[in-house]
Amino acid sequence: MGKITTHVLDTSRGLPGRGIAVALYRLDQAGQRQAMTTTHTNQDGRCDAPLLEGAALTVAAYELDFEIGRYYAAQNGHGSAMPFLDRVTLRFGVGDAAAHYHVPLLVTPWSYATYRGS
Repeated sequence: MGKITTHVLDTSRGLPGRGIAVALYRLDQAGQRQAMTTTHTNQDGRCDAPLLEGAALTVAAYELDFEIGRYYAAQNGHGSAMPFLDRVTLRFGVGDAAAHYHVPLLVTPWSYATYRGS
């Protein structure tokens, strides 16, 4: 059964990104975003359930939004009135709706990276 999952690692602190708002969108043929789900990361920086799975997962382009600015604003000494990173959006493609797409975010207040995990 195909699914999309994610997790966030705050590499500046060496800790899971806890309590980060995450939203998943599917892009239609015209490139318009269709909201699929919203959630928050748990104490391990993961979402408690897959963001999308089974028949709801189709071959398409998707976007994940991570509210990083709010997360760092809540951390001691890392917030500012105008954060360098506010909302991080990752666009990725699902070419096999039966596969597991794990999309991690490694983040600091000033940079981020991602990869296709397992």
